[in-house]
Amino acid sequence: MSKDRVALYLQDAHSLQEGIELVQYAESKGFEAVWQAESRLVRDAIVPMAAFAATTTKIKVASGVTNNWTRNIGLLAATFLTLDDLAQDRIICGIGAWWDPLASKVGINRRKPLSAMKETIEVLRKLWNMERVTFKGEFHYVDDIMLDVVHGRTEPRNIPIYIGATGMKMMEMTGEMADGACLNYLVHPSYNLEAMDALERGAKKSGRSIDDIDRPQLVICSVDHDRKQALDKARKMMTQYLGQQPHLMKASGVSQDLLDEIHQVLTWPATEEEIEAAMHLVPDDVVQMCTASGSPEEVKAKVREYIDNGATCPILYPLGDPKLMIDIFSDGYSS
Repeated sequence: MSKDRVALYLQDAHSLQEGIELVQYAESKGFEAVWQAESRLVRDAIVPMAAFAATTTKIKVASGVTNNWTRNIGLLAATFLTLDDLAQDRIICGIGAWWDPLASKVGINRRKPLSAMKETIEVLRKLWNMERVTFKGEFHYVDDIMLDVVHGRTEPRNIPIYIGATGMKMMEMTGEMADGACLNYLVHPSYNLEAMDALERGAKKSGRSIDDIDRPQLVICSVDHDRKQALDKARKMMTQYLGQQPHLMKASGVSQDLLDEIHQVLTWPATEEEIEAAMHLVPDDVVQMCTASGSPEEVKAKVREYIDNGATCPILYPLGDPKLMIDIFSDGYSS
């Protein structure tokens, strides 16, 4: 039997120095990848990715996910080329359509997200194929450019593109155009079934099957030998997202009534006090519905639910002791 695939997800809960140690530890325990978040205005993905790539030898290093609005397309292509120079064939470009209200608050109008993403992928692929590119689109305009490597590797680069899709139209386009889908967290396992249908529809458009599309999935993992502590850590995280990123919550199966109640108390940016005040509104069963939280046995069982519903590799976001989580999953999760 082949070894269960498993990956690590890092946001900003750990210092970069600690993050490097965790990635090295995960690599030593057989984890296949680390995905670095870039979502809130806190930590960009590229600097940590470079740090992880420079201090490891085998583990893949992915953006989980950057967005297609804030970096010029030429710079975006050059950035991942540079990362590939640091860790050849170990870099994954995870990219998503970002979210509001954050985007609008920094002056970005996320109009036509599907068209914008389609253009981004088309131009990136050509540039990483070391082609000379002229592209006059609605969102990207480039005139006779190329990644003009003078010193170094001039052959096409192997940088897979994974779209962080949540809505089904973006999911379908992922099936059609991308190497993989980075499935979101804080969704109910049954959400995956709808996602699989959409990916399959998209794959058929480009003459592929769903098996041609990798489907790793972010999973919040709050594991502790003290079950209550594990649940409370996940509850806090979930409350923050319920209030701030309702597009995720629409996919989670959480009731609109609960969302409305939480919205009375918090929005983005939320203070620590607001999150604490709203936490008590979220019951245990809602926490466990959309996260892998509780005892080691409970979290493994929850991860298996996501895998059984189509995910190919859990990308585990540690809320408790990250080394404990890595140890628990280093021997897999299949029963």
